[in-house]
Amino acid sequence: MKQVVNIHKKTEYTNRLAVLRMELDYELATLYEAMIEENEEQKLKSKQKLEELRQELLKYSEKKQ
Repeated sequence: MKQVVNIHKKTEYTNRLAVLRMELDYELATLYEAMIEENEEQKLKSKQKLEELRQELLKYSEKKQ
């Protein structure tokens, strides 16, 4: 039973990392567009979202170690 739980946790971890990477790519593209358009409001929103994603990635990297 422990092995099943560990496999499930590892799969969940791997899936969440993949989603985080996609969200990170999307938000970087959004920030780039906002910079080109000089949209200060969107730049701020994107930076805040990127910080949230960074914190979550750090949390996952700490768990892995």
